[in-house]
Amino acid sequence: MRACRAANAKGDTLMRLWPHWWLWCAPLRAACARKRTFLWMCVVLAGFCVRQDLWGVTSVVRALGLRAMCYDRLLDFFHSAALDIDKLARLWTALVVQRHPGLLRVNGRLVLVGDGLKVAKAGKKMPAVKRLHQHSESNTKPAYILGHSCQAVAVLAQGLASIVAIPLAARIHEGLVFSNRDRRTLLDKMLALLGVLGLDAPYYFLADAYYASRKIASPLLRQGHHLITRVRNNAVGYRPAPKPCPPKRGRPKVYGDKVALKSLFDQTQGKQALDSPVYGESGVKIEVWVADLLWRPIGIPVRFVAVRHPTRGRLILMTTDTTMQALDVIRLYGYRFKIEVSFKSALRVVGAFLYHFWMANMTPINRKAKNQHLHRKTRAYRDAVRRKLAAYHRFIQLGLIAQGIMLALATTVPNLVWDSFGSWLRTIRPGIAPSEAVVANALQNSLPEFLADTSQAADLAKFIHERLDLSKTQARRIAA
Repeated sequence: MRACRAANAKGDTLMRLWPHWWLWCAPLRAACARKRTFLWMCVVLAGFCVRQDLWGVTSVVRALGLRAMCYDRLLDFFHSAALDIDKLARLWTALVVQRHPGLLRVNGRLVLVGDGLKVAKAGKKMPAVKRLHQHSESNTKPAYILGHSCQAVAVLAQGLASIVAIPLAARIHEGLVFSNRDRRTLLDKMLALLGVLGLDAPYYFLADAYYASRKIASPLLRQGHHLITRVRNNAVGYRPAPKPCPPKRGRPKVYGDKVALKSLFDQTQGKQALDSPVYGESGVKIEVWVADLLWRPIGIPVRFVAVRHPTRGRLILMTTDTTMQALDVIRLYGYRFKIEVSFKSALRVVGAFLYHFWMANMTPINRKAKNQHLHRKTRAYRDAVRRKLAAYHRFIQLGLIAQGIMLALATTVPNLVWDSFGSWLRTIRPGIAPSEAVVANALQNSLPEFLADTSQAADLAKFIHERLDLSKTQARRIAA
């Protein structure tokens, strides 16, 4: 009797994890023109969450035990305009902001993180593939690769005692030039990506030194947001110009004495010795200088925070919010690395960037490929390139949503995840949210029970059951 009760309790626990998964998927229905498109989208999201290999679309077919004909249906789905990518990104962003209780907020603002990512692609008939230079201190990365250059945005959330970066959207922003009059830079495209999210709530945008630019700071300020970034060691600020007495004719002088920001480290006045707020550090003292100076790119005062760390060296941070405390600036910039961790999981666990869609009639690229200029190509050729690029973006967006759902489960219902994990890890630590790999394992274990329970997502369960190939082991396991 006890064994039966234990088995029933375990089954209830396994079934409770997927309904939480479904609550994150169901509101995305509005991005699909038809119900069938939505069901295929749910199949893809489920496949991303439970697949054990990262071999493109075929891994989704294997993970769910689908029939071979579903491979072509999935390819059609990724190339279909019935799924609006931008609307999907807006719905996902709104869902995360509304439903996740642990989003990190500082001074009443959300914290968004943005960065670039280069993904190696060897296909000679893949649009937007170009030769890219990788700026990295790691000796495991080659200096030059052929691949796609993407930019991504994530929002910081807290789960238990850890901070995670929940991905919101990513796009390929280099490699294609449809018009020779297009003068947009990567900074302009990052702003456009932030606009796609449709986020009305005020936020801090956290980025590295590449984004310390007027093109980023000015539009953010106009929309009521703020920028937190690092500036280079040769950056300068200006003190306000003193008002002449008596007043002189002409436009009053705005900028006073120039201040080289690296000179702050030589000052004894204003130096503070503070406990390091960086995550993972305790008992570490840092030296901090704060200076509110005019920043010439935007012409208004900003706050510079110079930091000297006993082991990590010197760093100069900047925020357009002059009311922000120095420790908050340092702590938030320490969280910028969380998007790098998110990239690693997106590549190695979820496979959000590992698509293999080729364009059959494309002019092949060479090993030193640069931007593909299409303004002299035919309209049919340009439309085919846009269709393929949209397929890449659908694959990326759905992969990031699947990763975001797994992170949401890890940070909101960690106990259910561990109860469904059913395995052992040496690194399990109390107070630390489970990783995407742990959540994926838990979802794999509990998928058959979820599809057998018709009270939750009955249409999706029926849709998958009708397409199972019962000659395959995984399909028999799901159907059992």
